[in-house]
Amino acid sequence: MSATATRVPPEERLVNLVVALMATEQGVTKDTILGSVSGYREQGEAGTRREALEKMFERDKENLRGLGVPIETIGDYADPDDLREARYRIPAAEYELPADITFTPAELAVLTLAGGVWGEHTLSAGARSGLRKIRSLGIAVDEPIIGFAPRLNLHDASFLPLQRAIEQAREVEFDYLRPGSASPRRRRVRPLALVEFEARWHLFAFDTGVSAERTFLLSRILSDVALTRQAFDPSERSGAGERALSGLREVATRQHAAVTVVPGTEAELRLRRRAVADEAPGRRLRVPFVDLEVFADELASYGPEVFVLEPDALRDAVVHRLRGAQASSAVIP
Repeated sequence: MSATATRVPPEERLVNLVVALMATEQGVTKDTILGSVSGYREQGEAGTRREALEKMFERDKENLRGLGVPIETIGDYADPDDLREARYRIPAAEYELPADITFTPAELAVLTLAGGVWGEHTLSAGARSGLRKIRSLGIAVDEPIIGFAPRLNLHDASFLPLQRAIEQAREVEFDYLRPGSASPRRRRVRPLALVEFEARWHLFAFDTGVSAERTFLLSRILSDVALTRQAFDPSERSGAGERALSGLREVATRQHAAVTVVPGTEAELRLRRRAVADEAPGRRLRVPFVDLEVFADELASYGPEVFVLEPDALRDAVVHRLRGAQASSAVIP
Protein backbone atom coordinates (compact mmCIF):
# COMPACT_ATOMS: atom_id res chain seq x y z
CA MET A 1 0.00 0.00 0.00
CA SER A 2 1.31 3.46 -0.84
CA ALA A 3 1.98 6.30 1.57
CA THR A 4 -1.39 7.75 0.54
CA ALA A 5 -3.23 4.99 2.42
CA THR A 6 -6.63 5.87 3.85
CA ARG A 7 -6.22 7.57 7.22
CA VAL A 8 -8.39 6.23 10.03
CA PRO A 9 -9.60 8.99 12.38
CA PRO A 10 -8.01 8.77 15.86
CA GLU A 11 -11.32 8.28 17.66
CA GLU A 12 -12.22 5.36 15.35
CA ARG A 13 -8.82 3.81 16.02
CA LEU A 14 -9.50 4.01 19.77
CA VAL A 15 -12.89 2.34 19.29
CA ASN A 16 -11.29 -0.43 17.24
CA LEU A 17 -8.63 -0.92 19.91
CA VAL A 18 -11.28 -1.25 22.63
CA VAL A 19 -13.12 -3.84 20.53
CA ALA A 20 -9.94 -5.88 20.03
CA LEU A 21 -8.95 -5.74 23.71
CA MET A 22 -12.41 -6.86 24.84
CA ALA A 23 -12.67 -9.58 22.22
CA THR A 24 -10.79 -12.23 24.19
CA GLU A 25 -9.98 -13.03 27.80
CA GLN A 26 -6.66 -14.44 26.61
CA GLY A 27 -5.44 -11.02 25.51
CA VAL A 28 -3.69 -9.97 22.31
CA THR A 29 -0.05 -9.11 21.68
CA LYS A 30 1.26 -5.78 20.50
CA ASP A 31 2.27 -7.38 17.19
CA THR A 32 -1.30 -8.57 16.65
CA ILE A 33 -2.71 -5.16 17.48
CA LEU A 34 -0.33 -3.21 15.25
CA GLY A 35 -0.82 -5.65 12.37
CA SER A 36 -4.56 -6.29 12.63
CA VAL A 37 -6.42 -3.39 14.24
CA SER A 38 -7.64 -0.75 11.83
CA GLY A 39 -5.87 2.52 12.47
CA TYR A 40 -2.50 0.92 13.16
CA ARG A 41 -2.55 -1.55 10.27
CA GLU A 42 -3.05 1.10 7.57
CA GLN A 43 -0.19 3.22 8.85
CA GLY A 44 2.12 0.23 9.05
CA GLU A 45 1.26 -0.75 5.48
CA ALA A 46 1.91 2.82 4.39
CA GLY A 47 5.48 2.66 5.70
CA THR A 48 5.20 4.15 9.20
CA ARG A 49 8.14 2.99 11.33
CA ARG A 50 7.55 0.34 13.97
CA GLU A 51 8.84 2.67 16.71
CA ALA A 52 6.25 5.32 15.79
CA LEU A 53 3.43 2.75 15.80
CA GLU A 54 4.47 1.49 19.24
CA LYS A 55 4.48 5.05 20.61
CA MET A 56 1.01 5.59 19.15
CA PHE A 57 -0.21 2.41 20.85
CA GLU A 58 1.28 3.47 24.21
CA ARG A 59 -0.35 6.89 23.88
CA ASP A 60 -3.71 5.32 23.01
CA LYS A 61 -3.49 3.06 26.07
CA GLU A 62 -2.81 6.12 28.22
CA ASN A 63 -5.76 7.99 26.72
CA LEU A 64 -8.12 5.06 27.31
CA ARG A 65 -6.95 4.60 30.88
CA GLY A 66 -7.47 8.32 31.42
CA LEU A 67 -11.09 7.77 30.38
CA GLY A 68 -11.46 4.99 32.94
CA VAL A 69 -10.98 2.01 30.62
CA PRO A 70 -9.08 -0.73 32.55
CA ILE A 71 -6.39 -2.17 30.28
CA GLU A 72 -4.48 -5.12 31.75
CA THR A 73 -0.98 -6.20 30.73
CA ILE A 74 -0.32 -9.95 30.99
CA GLY A 75 3.35 -10.94 30.99
CA ASP A 76 5.08 -14.29 30.77
CA TYR A 77 3.74 -16.56 33.51
CA ALA A 78 7.27 -17.86 34.17
CA ASP A 79 8.71 -14.35 34.24
CA PRO A 80 5.97 -11.71 34.79
CA ASP A 81 8.46 -8.87 34.38
CA ASP A 82 9.31 -9.97 30.84
CA LEU A 83 6.92 -7.94 28.67
CA ARG A 84 8.44 -8.73 25.28
CA GLU A 85 5.55 -11.07 24.48
CA ALA A 86 3.00 -9.35 26.72
CA ARG A 87 -0.70 -9.61 25.93
CA TYR A 88 -3.21 -6.85 26.51
CA ARG A 89 -6.89 -7.10 27.34
CA ILE A 90 -9.87 -5.29 28.86
CA PRO A 91 -11.44 -7.67 31.42
CA ALA A 92 -15.09 -8.29 30.57
CA ALA A 93 -15.85 -8.53 34.29
CA GLU A 94 -15.03 -4.84 34.65
CA TYR A 95 -18.07 -4.07 32.48
CA GLU A 96 -20.53 -6.52 34.03
CA LEU A 97 -23.34 -5.14 36.18
CA PRO A 98 -23.31 -6.18 39.85
CA ALA A 99 -25.77 -8.97 40.60
CA ASP A 100 -27.78 -6.78 42.96
CA ILE A 101 -28.67 -4.21 40.29
CA THR A 102 -32.21 -4.54 38.91
CA PHE A 103 -34.37 -2.39 36.65
CA THR A 104 -38.03 -1.45 36.67
CA PRO A 105 -40.12 -2.02 33.51
CA ALA A 106 -39.91 1.72 32.75
CA GLU A 107 -36.14 1.72 33.12
CA LEU A 108 -35.84 -1.33 30.88
CA ALA A 109 -37.91 0.44 28.24
CA VAL A 110 -35.51 3.39 28.29
CA LEU A 111 -32.51 1.06 28.09
CA THR A 112 -34.10 -0.73 25.15
CA LEU A 113 -34.49 2.55 23.30
CA ALA A 114 -30.92 3.54 24.12
CA GLY A 115 -29.75 0.16 22.92
CA GLY A 116 -31.09 1.05 19.50
CA VAL A 117 -28.17 3.44 19.14
CA TRP A 118 -25.71 0.57 19.61
CA GLY A 119 -25.37 -2.88 18.12
CA GLU A 120 -23.05 -5.36 16.54
CA HIS A 121 -23.71 -3.84 13.13
CA THR A 122 -22.21 -0.54 14.35
CA LEU A 123 -18.72 -2.02 14.28
CA SER A 124 -16.63 -0.34 11.61
CA ALA A 125 -15.45 -2.45 8.69
CA GLY A 126 -11.92 -2.08 10.04
CA ALA A 127 -12.94 -3.41 13.45
CA ARG A 128 -14.65 -6.45 11.91
CA SER A 129 -11.60 -7.10 9.74
CA GLY A 130 -9.36 -6.90 12.78
CA LEU A 131 -11.49 -9.43 14.66
CA ARG A 132 -11.35 -11.85 11.73
CA LYS A 133 -7.56 -11.59 11.68
CA ILE A 134 -7.37 -12.19 15.41
CA ARG A 135 -9.48 -15.35 14.96
CA SER A 136 -7.24 -16.47 12.11
CA LEU A 137 -4.28 -16.47 14.50
CA GLY A 138 -6.00 -19.09 16.62
CA ILE A 139 -6.98 -16.70 19.42
CA ALA A 140 -10.42 -17.42 20.86
CA VAL A 141 -12.79 -14.45 20.52
CA ASP A 142 -15.68 -14.27 22.94
CA GLU A 143 -19.15 -14.00 21.43
CA PRO A 144 -21.18 -11.96 21.04
CA ILE A 145 -18.96 -8.97 20.35
CA ILE A 146 -20.62 -5.72 21.37
CA GLY A 147 -20.59 -2.84 18.91
CA PHE A 148 -18.79 0.13 20.40
CA ALA A 149 -19.09 2.62 17.53
CA PRO A 150 -22.18 4.77 18.18
CA ARG A 151 -24.23 6.21 15.36
CA LEU A 152 -24.40 9.45 17.34
CA ASN A 153 -21.43 11.84 17.43
CA LEU A 154 -21.51 14.06 20.50
CA HIS A 155 -17.93 15.38 20.39
CA ASP A 156 -17.25 19.11 20.42
CA ALA A 157 -16.21 20.42 17.01
CA SER A 158 -12.66 20.99 18.26
CA PHE A 159 -12.17 17.39 19.45
CA LEU A 160 -10.94 15.83 16.21
CA PRO A 161 -8.46 18.58 15.18
CA LEU A 162 -7.05 18.64 18.71
CA GLN A 163 -6.65 14.85 18.74
CA ARG A 164 -4.79 15.01 15.45
CA ALA A 165 -2.58 17.83 16.73
CA ILE A 166 -1.71 15.74 19.80
CA GLU A 167 -0.72 12.82 17.59
CA GLN A 168 1.42 15.03 15.36
CA ALA A 169 2.91 16.95 18.34
CA ARG A 170 2.06 20.29 16.72
CA GLU A 171 1.11 23.56 18.38
CA VAL A 172 -2.38 24.95 17.77
CA GLU A 173 -4.19 28.25 18.12
CA PHE A 174 -7.82 28.99 19.00
CA ASP A 175 -10.07 31.63 20.55
CA TYR A 176 -10.96 30.76 24.15
CA LEU A 177 -13.52 32.35 26.45
CA ARG A 178 -12.34 32.24 30.06
CA PRO A 179 -14.96 32.03 32.83
CA GLY A 180 -16.06 35.54 33.76
CA SER A 181 -14.60 37.14 30.61
CA ALA A 182 -16.73 39.18 28.23
CA SER A 183 -14.79 38.26 25.08
CA PRO A 184 -12.51 35.41 23.97
CA ARG A 185 -8.73 35.64 23.75
CA ARG A 186 -6.43 33.97 21.23
CA ARG A 187 -4.41 31.14 22.77
CA ARG A 188 -1.43 29.25 21.38
CA VAL A 189 -0.78 25.93 23.08
CA ARG A 190 1.00 22.59 22.83
CA PRO A 191 -1.88 20.07 23.10
CA LEU A 192 -0.91 17.18 25.36
CA ALA A 193 -4.07 15.21 26.21
CA LEU A 194 -7.85 15.13 25.89
CA VAL A 195 -9.72 13.93 28.99
CA GLU A 196 -13.35 13.57 29.97
CA PHE A 197 -14.41 14.84 33.39
CA GLU A 198 -17.94 15.41 34.70
CA ALA A 199 -19.23 14.29 31.27
CA ARG A 200 -17.35 17.14 29.53
CA TRP A 201 -14.24 17.08 27.37
CA HIS A 202 -11.17 19.05 28.42
CA LEU A 203 -7.88 19.81 26.68
CA PHE A 204 -4.73 19.64 28.79
CA ALA A 205 -2.00 21.71 27.16
CA PHE A 206 1.10 23.83 27.66
CA ASP A 207 0.06 27.46 27.13
CA THR A 208 2.99 29.18 25.42
CA GLY A 209 1.61 32.60 26.34
CA VAL A 210 2.04 32.01 30.08
CA SER A 211 4.67 29.23 29.87
CA ALA A 212 2.61 26.89 32.02
CA GLU A 213 0.28 23.90 31.71
CA ARG A 214 -3.40 24.78 31.56
CA THR A 215 -6.71 22.93 31.17
CA PHE A 216 -9.27 24.17 28.64
CA LEU A 217 -12.94 23.21 28.43
CA LEU A 218 -13.67 22.31 24.81
CA SER A 219 -17.10 23.95 24.88
CA ARG A 220 -15.35 27.29 25.59
CA ILE A 221 -13.31 27.13 22.38
CA LEU A 222 -15.15 29.57 20.12
CA SER A 223 -13.16 29.30 16.89
CA ASP A 224 -11.76 26.67 14.59
CA VAL A 225 -8.59 25.03 15.88
CA ALA A 226 -5.71 26.20 13.70
CA LEU A 227 -2.82 23.75 13.31
CA THR A 228 0.54 25.57 13.18
CA ARG A 229 3.86 24.51 11.66
CA GLN A 230 5.54 24.56 15.06
CA ALA A 231 6.26 21.09 16.43
CA PHE A 232 7.12 20.20 20.03
CA ASP A 233 8.85 17.31 21.77
CA PRO A 234 6.42 14.35 21.86
CA SER A 235 7.83 13.34 25.25
CA GLU A 236 5.89 16.27 26.77
CA ARG A 237 2.74 14.16 26.32
CA SER A 238 3.97 11.52 28.77
CA GLY A 239 1.66 11.34 31.80
CA ALA A 240 -0.38 14.31 30.62
CA GLY A 241 -3.72 12.53 31.00
CA GLU A 242 -3.05 11.66 34.63
CA ARG A 243 -1.88 15.21 35.42
CA ALA A 244 -5.01 16.65 33.79
CA LEU A 245 -7.44 14.46 35.72
CA SER A 246 -5.56 15.02 38.97
CA GLY A 247 -5.81 18.79 38.51
CA LEU A 248 -9.52 18.66 37.66
CA ARG A 249 -10.25 16.51 40.71
CA GLU A 250 -8.32 18.94 42.90
CA VAL A 251 -10.36 21.89 41.61
CA ALA A 252 -13.61 19.97 42.13
CA THR A 253 -12.71 19.16 45.74
CA ARG A 254 -12.38 22.90 46.47
CA GLN A 255 -15.70 23.88 44.88
CA HIS A 256 -18.94 22.37 46.12
CA ALA A 257 -22.51 23.42 45.49
CA ALA A 258 -25.32 22.76 47.94
CA VAL A 259 -28.57 22.07 46.08
CA THR A 260 -31.97 20.59 46.76
CA VAL A 261 -33.56 18.38 44.12
CA VAL A 262 -37.07 17.12 43.50
CA PRO A 263 -37.07 13.33 44.07
CA GLY A 264 -37.57 11.20 40.98
CA THR A 265 -36.52 13.90 38.50
CA GLU A 266 -33.73 14.07 35.93
CA ALA A 267 -31.93 16.58 38.15
CA GLU A 268 -31.83 14.12 41.04
CA LEU A 269 -30.69 11.27 38.78
CA ARG A 270 -27.79 13.21 37.27
CA LEU A 271 -26.65 15.21 40.30
CA ARG A 272 -26.86 12.39 42.84
CA ARG A 273 -24.34 10.39 40.80
CA ARG A 274 -21.76 13.16 41.26
CA ALA A 275 -22.70 14.17 44.81
CA VAL A 276 -20.12 13.72 47.57
CA ALA A 277 -22.66 14.03 50.37
CA ASP A 278 -26.39 13.50 50.87
CA GLU A 279 -27.13 16.08 53.54
CA ALA A 280 -30.84 15.34 53.80
CA PRO A 281 -31.94 11.98 52.38
CA GLY A 282 -33.96 12.41 49.23
CA ARG A 283 -33.48 16.11 48.71
CA ARG A 284 -30.30 18.01 49.63
CA LEU A 285 -27.01 17.21 47.86
CA ARG A 286 -23.48 18.59 47.88
CA VAL A 287 -22.04 18.42 44.36
CA PRO A 288 -18.44 19.29 43.33
CA PHE A 289 -17.92 21.31 40.15
CA VAL A 290 -15.07 22.74 38.07
CA ASP A 291 -16.52 25.60 35.98
CA LEU A 292 -19.15 27.78 37.67
CA GLU A 293 -20.60 29.19 34.44
CA VAL A 294 -20.92 25.79 32.77
CA PHE A 295 -22.41 24.25 35.91
CA ALA A 296 -24.88 27.14 36.09
CA ASP A 297 -25.97 26.35 32.52
CA GLU A 298 -26.62 22.76 33.52
CA LEU A 299 -28.53 23.62 36.69
CA ALA A 300 -30.69 26.19 34.89
CA SER A 301 -31.61 23.55 32.30
CA TYR A 302 -33.34 21.52 35.04
CA GLY A 303 -35.78 24.37 35.74
CA PRO A 304 -37.87 23.82 38.88
CA GLU A 305 -36.32 20.41 39.53
CA VAL A 306 -33.35 21.93 41.40
CA PHE A 307 -32.79 24.84 43.78
CA VAL A 308 -29.30 26.21 44.48
CA LEU A 309 -28.54 27.03 48.11
CA GLU A 310 -24.86 27.95 47.82
CA PRO A 311 -22.48 29.35 46.80
CA ASP A 312 -24.13 32.69 46.21
CA ALA A 313 -22.29 33.29 42.92
CA LEU A 314 -23.63 30.03 41.49
CA ARG A 315 -27.18 30.75 42.68
CA ASP A 316 -27.05 34.24 41.13
CA ALA A 317 -25.76 32.82 37.85
CA VAL A 318 -28.60 30.29 37.69
CA VAL A 319 -31.22 32.93 38.54
CA HIS A 320 -29.79 35.20 35.82
CA ARG A 321 -30.19 32.46 33.24
CA LEU A 322 -33.71 31.60 34.28
CA ARG A 323 -34.78 35.25 34.18
CA GLY A 324 -33.21 35.60 30.75
CA ALA A 325 -35.15 32.56 29.53
CA GLN A 326 -38.36 33.97 31.00
CA ALA A 327 -37.79 37.32 29.33
CA SER A 328 -37.11 35.67 25.99
CA SER A 329 -40.26 33.55 26.16
CA ALA A 330 -42.36 36.60 27.04
CA VAL A 331 -41.56 38.35 23.74
CA ILE A 332 -42.23 35.33 21.52
CA PRO A 333 -45.46 36.02 19.58
